[in-house]
Amino acid sequence: MRIGVVGAGAISQVAHLPVLSKFKGVEVVGVCDNDVAKARALGGRFAVPDAFDDIEDLLAYAKPDAVVICTPSHLHEVHVVTALSAGVHVLCERPLSLTAEGVDHIVAARARANKVVMVGMNNRFRSDVQAVRGFLRDGELGELKTVRAGWSIYRPARMLPEWRRRRAQAGGGAMFDLGLPMLDLAWWLAGYPRPRHVAAALENPDSPGGVESSGCALIACDGGTSIFVDVSWRHTGDAERLWLDLQGDRGSASIAPLRVFKEMHATPVNVTPTGAAERENAFTTSYRSEWAYFLAAVRGEVAPPQLTDQMQIQRLLAAIYRSAEEGRDVVL
Repeated sequence: MRIGVVGAGAISQVAHLPVLSKFKGVEVVGVCDNDVAKARALGGRFAVPDAFDDIEDLLAYAKPDAVVICTPSHLHEVHVVTALSAGVHVLCERPLSLTAEGVDHIVAARARANKVVMVGMNNRFRSDVQAVRGFLRDGELGELKTVRAGWSIYRPARMLPEWRRRRAQAGGGAMFDLGLPMLDLAWWLAGYPRPRHVAAALENPDSPGGVESSGCALIACDGGTSIFVDVSWRHTGDAERLWLDLQGDRGSASIAPLRVFKEMHATPVNVTPTGAAERENAFTTSYRSEWAYFLAAVRGEVAPPQLTDQMQIQRLLAAIYRSAEEGRDVVL
C-alpha cells in the first residue's frame, strides 16, 4: 500500500510517520508541505523518497493509493476532495471540515470516487476506550445516563501556530481543537442518542482572532442521557489531563486510568479488566490501531466508516458556539 502524507506538522512527525514506518506492507512514497524544505527534512528522517510542495504534485508523481491529510483545519475539505478526485483513499485528521455542509460535500465526493474516507478520531481506538465500549455493548453497565469528558492542556497563545489563532481558519479555539474529539468520543460511546438542546459557556480573553481558551458544554439527549464536555488550553500542571467518566444505572467506567465498576448484590464491585496496560502509551496505540482499521477498510476486510456522525458533530459544535454567543440554551 503506497501512502502519501499531506502536511509536515507535529501530528505527522509524532504520530503518523512513526506508526507507518513500522507497518508491514506499507510504503510512504511522499511527503507534501508548502514548506518543501520542511517536507524534505521530515522525509529524510523516515526514509521517504520524495518531497513536494503541492498536493497535486504528490498525487501525480508519487502515485499513492491513499493519503493522510495533516494540514491546517481550513484546508482539510479541499485536500480531501482533491485526493478523492485523483482516485485515492483518504484518512483525514480531525476535523473533516469546519462545517456540516463541508462534510456533506465530502460525502458526495466520496460517493462519486467510491473510495474510503475516514476521519482520524484516534481516541476511539485507545485500548481503555475499547474495553469500556465492550462493557457498554454487552449491557453490563445498564442503561447509560451520563457521560462526562474533558481535555486540558497547557497551550498559551504564543505557542499556537498562526492559523489556530483565527476562527475562520481553525473553526474555533479550545472547544474546536479539544472539545470536538471528546464530544465525538462521548457521543459515540453513548450510541449516538438524539441531541435535544445545548448549553455552553466559552472564554476567549485577549483573543483578537475570536478563538476561546477554554469552555464547557452540556448536551441533553433523548432518553435522559446527558453529555458534558470541559476543555482548556490554560491547564497549569505537571501534564495534560484527558478524562472520561460514564455512569449507567448498573455500573460506571472511566478512562485514563481505566476503571470499571458494576453493582453486584447491591454492592459496587471493581471489575476492571486485568492485563489492560499496554507496553506502548495510549497515544501510540490509538494511532497504530486507527491505521490498522483504515488499511483494513481500504482492503475491503472491514466495513468503511460512515460520515453522518461527523455532520452531526459539526451541527452540535455550531449549537455550542451559538449558545455561548447568545447566552442561552439552543434547542435542536
